[in-house]
Amino acid sequence: MRKILIIGAGKSSSYLIKYLLDKSSTENLHITIGDLNIDNAKKLVTTDKNVSVVHLDVFNGDSRTKAIKKADIVISMLPARFHIEAAKDCIKYAKHMVTASYVSEEMQALDEEVKANNLVFMNEIGVDPGIDHMSAMQVIDHIRDNGGKMILFESFTGGLVAPESDNNLWNYKFTWNPRNVVTAGQGGAAKFLQENQFKYIPYNRLFRRTEFLEIDNYGRFEAYANRDSLKYQNVYGLEHIKTLYRGTMRRVGFSRAWNVFVQLGMTDDSYTIDDSENMSYRNFVNAFLPYSPTDSVELKFRHALKIDQDDIVWDKFLELDIFSSTKMVELKKATPAQILQKILMDSWTLSQDDKDMIVMYHKFGYERNGEQYQIDSTMVVVGEDQTYTAMAKTVGLPVAIAALDILNGKIKTPGVQIPITKEVYSPILEELKEYGIQFTEKEVEYLGYNPLNR
Repeated sequence: MRKILIIGAGKSSSYLIKYLLDKSSTENLHITIGDLNIDNAKKLVTTDKNVSVVHLDVFNGDSRTKAIKKADIVISMLPARFHIEAAKDCIKYAKHMVTASYVSEEMQALDEEVKANNLVFMNEIGVDPGIDHMSAMQVIDHIRDNGGKMILFESFTGGLVAPESDNNLWNYKFTWNPRNVVTAGQGGAAKFLQENQFKYIPYNRLFRRTEFLEIDNYGRFEAYANRDSLKYQNVYGLEHIKTLYRGTMRRVGFSRAWNVFVQLGMTDDSYTIDDSENMSYRNFVNAFLPYSPTDSVELKFRHALKIDQDDIVWDKFLELDIFSSTKMVELKKATPAQILQKILMDSWTLSQDDKDMIVMYHKFGYERNGEQYQIDSTMVVVGEDQTYTAMAKTVGLPVAIAALDILNGKIKTPGVQIPITKEVYSPILEELKEYGIQFTEKEVEYLGYNPLNR
């Protein structure tokens, strides 16, 4: 039998494991799932046929190499920083490898060795990055193949709560790592290209420079800029493009309210709060406001942020119960960002019956024969439950399909790579349609860039 090793059985692994188990008999596969907590893995296994669950510590050399040596291909679903040791073993024992993570400098440095051993190390093959690469390159290549020249590319992705589970004023719940949501946009100004001009948005203005987007049947969204929109300019072959912008999608109104946390400094992760474990939520908020012998915390909050009492934004903060004097932080030496995350998790954690949703939106502007055109491409995926989420589906299925395509020789070009070639994206996107992951494309009037708030 052909042997696949999956390292890590976290929340994004459910569809990955199900897909491979469903294919195990027809494709002659044996799947081994290795995790520090084997109970997590066992919950995702509904059969004892063609599957093994083992305890695996990626930092234990004996445990790691024993499992990798037995495999034909290794899928690492660990956090990106943990891939490298497994990757080195994959080279040593001549095993292909697949991850959903961004290519790190350490991973890229292995490229020559990977090629020398005729191995495929496929990375960035989840949803974002992953499906965004493949769906974008499919349209870009089609435009080029038909004599078009790209002049605009904008791409947006959001992990959100599904409409039927959207029951708070923020229209948002955590569907992925809460820490990444709280610290989003930090670490430098957002950078993008607008009509041949470099544009920058500093963190303190990021959530007030948004763009509106409309998706049929799902309504209106807003998007704020990702930190570096130019990261894939050369990778996508867009060296001469006029406008290049990548962003994160939220429901309209989220960013304006979130900007309050930014302005107060509550998203800062660079220092710790003294005696944080004994703070109430109200104490935490008050720590960022001026002292007053008479004014309440609520009044100081509204005055500092210029929020009227009848403003929906004010209701959003009341809903979070951030002025509670009885709810306690209970975190020792916590940063403001860590405390804010705890407060938000009280309100934004998905309940057992909640469903999540992934939305993606691409805009392609191009010239052909002196005329300008635009294609808008959208994708929406709604989760089934808290195990088979939209996030797990859009991350896990591309990973699983890529692994099987590598085993079956459909993907054979060696090296450390991402899914931007026809050899990779064509069969994967075609198969994803069978699982309801597909884009709706339509020609629209070319309007250039959207100048709103830019």
